[in-house]
Amino acid sequence: MNPPSRPVFSLFSPIPGSLTLEIPGLLQDPTMCLRCRSAQLLCGKPACPLLLRYQGVLHTLRLTPGLAWDGSTPPGLFVGRMGYPYVQIGPLLTPEHGSTEIYDTPERWVGRSVPEIVGFRTSLVRGMAPARITDAEVSSPLVDHLQLLALSSESADTEAVFRKPPRVRLELSDETPPYGPSAPLEMFRPDVRRVDPHLERAAGDIHATAREVVAELYVREVPVSRIQRAFSAGVLGRRGHRRFVPTRWSITAVDDLLSKENLERIRTYPEINGWELYTLEALGNRWFVLLFPSSWCYESIESWSPGTLWNPTRSQVLMIGDHEGWNGRSQYARMGGCYYAARLAVTEKLLRRQHQAGALVLREVHPGEILPLGVWNVREHVRAALRQSPRKLADWSQVAAEIAAYFQIPARRWLRESHLLQNALFQHRLEDFDADPAR
Repeated sequence: MNPPSRPVFSLFSPIPGSLTLEIPGLLQDPTMCLRCRSAQLLCGKPACPLLLRYQGVLHTLRLTPGLAWDGSTPPGLFVGRMGYPYVQIGPLLTPEHGSTEIYDTPERWVGRSVPEIVGFRTSLVRGMAPARITDAEVSSPLVDHLQLLALSSESADTEAVFRKPPRVRLELSDETPPYGPSAPLEMFRPDVRRVDPHLERAAGDIHATAREVVAELYVREVPVSRIQRAFSAGVLGRRGHRRFVPTRWSITAVDDLLSKENLERIRTYPEINGWELYTLEALGNRWFVLLFPSSWCYESIESWSPGTLWNPTRSQVLMIGDHEGWNGRSQYARMGGCYYAARLAVTEKLLRRQHQAGALVLREVHPGEILPLGVWNVREHVRAALRQSPRKLADWSQVAAEIAAYFQIPARRWLRESHLLQNALFQHRLEDFDADPAR
């Protein structure tokens, strides 16, 4: 989801490690955080998001040696989007040694607490160097090392030299997940000992399109996060067309491509023959995933309660959603990457079942979600919900009753926002009428 940007207030503080603190959404009272100091929770959140991030990055800064770096990488890399097509590229590094894959593997984060996930994010230092997106096909020490890193199947020891000590711009932005310190990179050398053979083979195929290669990797059961990393590093696709892709864009692009590939097969399957409800509560979110008898159609809606991350108001619920029918969408979804992340999880379930269905994904966000955690939060928790045993429902009236019982937000609000619910409950179909005109 990509909400409109909001003004951000900056406070410059002499915290160790040169932190720049930014606090969004305080137009009504810019002094709130200064008065609260994490003790009174005046923002209404169950924990202080500023303090949570500060604790994570401060721990990392204490372990950061300065200009000369000795540590490991999960493996991970980052491609920025500011200034596109001129971007910042570099590795994600941790001062720890050993197995650190979990720091950049969201598939393993379900069931973890918010402090744990923030700890994974803030433990990674971003080395940054300027590049043009077309440099993905121009050999250089940094590009070669980053692209080798994108193929790695395990953590790798690293050596690096920074031009300046790592610093943190501790931003409480609505759009930015937690992240650790960053520094301009002078030199970087990973010790990659094992690469993923599927990724290595895909990188060597200079004639297949990126879409074809992404689909093949997925069939080979390469984790989606690894595919996204390789896509971002510009190692996939035809020669002459490979590009660095900003990390944020690569995540949604891969979710979109894979779900479309799944749908090519799903549309040939028979429809399911009953209503199935899957629910899950995690990280301040309630998930409600419904599969119902229909040809393929899909809708995803998010509701943000007052006082939540993207709804600082105190009096009203904010909701946003998008939907598609049999032929998919022709325009980018208003709610952004969350739409495509949930769609991928749903199509995976239908592909395993070898059935098609209509799908409704409802997400109610409570004040417990105190930080933006990233699109992975949607994909992995919808996947987790769909791994549960479903509740069998009888008809659409029972679906409406379940919505009313499960959510805090009244069912009429969901009905007002949902194209699929309105169509199912109020739109007459041919089969609703007697086919025999003599009767």
